[in-house]
Amino acid sequence: MSNSSEGQQRGTSFGSNAAAYAEHRPDYPREAIGWALAPVADRQQLTVLDLGAGTGQLTRGLLSLGLKVLAVEPDPRMRAELVRSHPEVGAHPGTAEEIPLPDASVDAVLVGNAFHWFDQERAFPEIARVLRPGGVVAALWNDDDARVDWIAGLARIFGWENTTSPVDRVRPHALFNDLNHADFRHGQRSTTESMVARMGTLSPVLALPEQERVELLGRIRQHLNEHPDTEKGEFDLPIVTSVTRAELRGTHK
Repeated sequence: MSNSSEGQQRGTSFGSNAAAYAEHRPDYPREAIGWALAPVADRQQLTVLDLGAGTGQLTRGLLSLGLKVLAVEPDPRMRAELVRSHPEVGAHPGTAEEIPLPDASVDAVLVGNAFHWFDQERAFPEIARVLRPGGVVAALWNDDDARVDWIAGLARIFGWENTTSPVDRVRPHALFNDLNHADFRHGQRSTTESMVARMGTLSPVLALPEQERVELLGRIRQHLNEHPDTEKGEFDLPIVTSVTRAELRGTHK
């Protein structure tokens, strides 16, 4: 998690709404996962760690590819949802800064919408420790496509018009080769109610006092009810899945 107290509080706020998170957060496109794993795709019996796995949105995609998947998630409520949906996955309590796995035990470490919570100076050495030689780390983010007018309107309601670029969310580290980045188109079929519920799982919303949270979600519902692209109550949510990956340098174990 982030080394700031605010980051830790917000990073662990999801568990209070774990069931809604599991229901409403989108999965990750197969093409994005495949690109993340490309440097190790030729290995047999590929073992992947889903780090900061949450309720298993990325886990589901990894399992669909027939991979051996391990999961690490600090919040017990989120981890319980993951185990309920994917009992075949070994799910461990732990953090990116203290990964409860042996040295050189996985071929890849993938992180879905969680890397920005990590203390990267501490997390990168831990990730390098659990990776086998030549292994890969990849961070994936699902971001609503703000080039679409009604989504840009949501960003204005939140005050998120100047957010950090996905390219800047991961810092280079000496233990890894140069960062590579790619974007993939994705989407999620949504309704007004599911979209409002999804917005309610975002950490800045969860951190609000109850009355402010209710008012904010009310403004979101009003925006969706009034915009011509969403006023019918059922619509496609366009998503950009951004992936940043790096390969372990040398033969570090």
